Amino acid sequence: MIDKTRQTMAARVALYHRNVAHRGLHDNKGGIPENSCAAFRAAAASGYGVELDVQLSKDGRVVVFHDDTLTRVCGVDNRVDAYDYCELARLPLLGTDEHIPLFEDVLAILAGGSGPLICELKPGPRNEELCRKTYELLKTYRGIYAIESFHPMIVDWFRRHAPAVCRGQLALPADGYHDQPLPLRLALGHCLFSYLNKPDFIAYKNVERPRRVMKLREKGVMLIAWTSVEPDVDQRLNDAVIFEGYRPPLTY
Repeated sequence: MIDKTRQTMAARVALYHRNVAHRGLHDNKGGIPENSCAAFRAAAASGYGVELDVQLSKDGRVVVFHDDTLTRVCGVDNRVDAYDYCELARLPLLGTDEHIPLFEDVLAILAGGSGPLICELKPGPRNEELCRKTYELLKTYRGIYAIESFHPMIVDWFRRHAPAVCRGQLALPADGYHDQPLPLRLALGHCLFSYLNKPDFIAYKNVERPRRVMKLREKGVMLIAWTSVEPDVDQRLNDAVIFEGYRPPLTY
């Protein structure tokens, strides 16, 4: 029988006061693109925890890529899910020799000794399929991992179908949800859906957090900052830090 509490606690312990490399240990201007195999190899070699993003290709493969569209990173003005993976795999990342990787290939890289993995599931039109396929791949991973998403129902899918998995609610202030009606913006910004999806941690934008979020931390919900771009982030206010653009110690 799976010890759900023990598995979740292992992830919490591994993440506590950990510095986690945002989209791998990348350098977009230096030839190591975000969410590339090169960035994940660099993070694993340095021992950092790793944060990455997953979504589905048109043919249902779980790929590691952040944006909904390919415009910024690949120079193609279309959505990621408009292409089969064989087509995506031919697109260079930021003009380098790196290409969009499959999640399973990234897991093979990280299994070699990186720190804890935080896997963000990007919401889209096939959320349940993404949750199911991502979880099936994560079950083969030998390392410690957690999942997170901005979409409360994705987090809730794991509460219902994979309660042993450490899960996190991604959030930012209410005014950051520009395309949502005001009541939903307020609910998301204050993490009101935590009553439903019961997150183990909240990954909140590295700004002042709402009082309710800080109250949740007092009740034992971990608080993770994203994304720190300078070494002097106030670590006292965060149980872990997702960083980019500098190389902090592995832990603090």
